[in-house]
Amino acid sequence: MKSIRYRVLIAAMAVLLGSAIAKSQTAADAPPPPPMHGHGHEFGMRGEMMGFFAKALNLTDDQKAQMKTIMQKEHPTMKPLMQQQHQIDLQLRQYVEGTYDEAKVRALATQKSQIETELTVAHTRIHNQLYQLLTPEQRTQLKDMEANHEARMQKHMQAAPPAPPEQ
Repeated sequence: MKSIRYRVLIAAMAVLLGSAIAKSQTAADAPPPPPMHGHGHEFGMRGEMMGFFAKALNLTDDQKAQMKTIMQKEHPTMKPLMQQQHQIDLQLRQYVEGTYDEAKVRALATQKSQIETELTVAHTRIHNQLYQLLTPEQRTQLKDMEANHEARMQKHMQAAPPAPPEQ
């Protein structure tokens, strides 16, 4: 379980890093972001975190531009997958709010897992491309940030109250 959390953490940080670079461009350089139905973020990342990683790693303008190009190139791949996932979530909601049909829920869950697989592959590809743009010093700094985050998460998980007993 620890390695899964660690992988998810690394993936999230890489997306944050790439998104930070893409968002760090001036408003004149980038088109306005598409509406995300009130979420205010694209690919699950918030602008303030993206800026944090760009600043924390002291990315050059060239690195930011290259990362922005990667994110723009991958957007057409990611957007339809995220839309499909959203549509499945909407369909699943009807079984929460209405009559439950396990066979249909399982079919939708299977479809969703296939989409999640494709999203994981795409995220990992993007993260790899972004990581390759970092200098050895920036890679070390990112690894240190990830290790510190993992340590804080472990400490938080150990301090969490025990789950209530099942009845």
